[in-house]
Amino acid sequence: MLPPSLITEPRARCRVEVTSKKRLLESLAELLATACSQCSPALVFDLLNERERLGSTGLGEGIALPHARIDGIDHAVGAFVQLTQAVSFDAPDDQPVDLAFGLLVPSEATDAHLSLLAELAERFSDPQLRLALRAAESSSRLLDLLQQRD
Repeated sequence: MLPPSLITEPRARCRVEVTSKKRLLESLAELLATACSQCSPALVFDLLNERERLGSTGLGEGIALPHARIDGIDHAVGAFVQLTQAVSFDAPDDQPVDLAFGLLVPSEATDAHLSLLAELAERFSDPQLRLALRAAESSSRLLDLLQQRD
């Protein structure tokens, strides 16, 4: 189950309009930076972008899970965006991305953080959840869906 502090309603956004992978990462960086007093959106963007250079965090089926390690936080922080238009993301299935969950974990990331990434990836493999996230019309609905557990 996802920790309740992982994502809050202000970090879940509906119908975000971006035109590229870069703009998507910038949007996630802005949301994630709000959870960390010493984190600037520019720093978070640089870290997410650096991780993308190692290999795409696109999962397939229109989902991306950009993530990075960062100093200055003691627990994982998440943000989610539902896009109005999918953007190219270099995903393994070559499908554009319209749902993205950004994740920051402490620099001293542990097995628990790897487990969290695995849980998110597993959760997003559920076609029903993807459909519901795409149909959501409010941030509160996105949050409800993300926090549900079967």
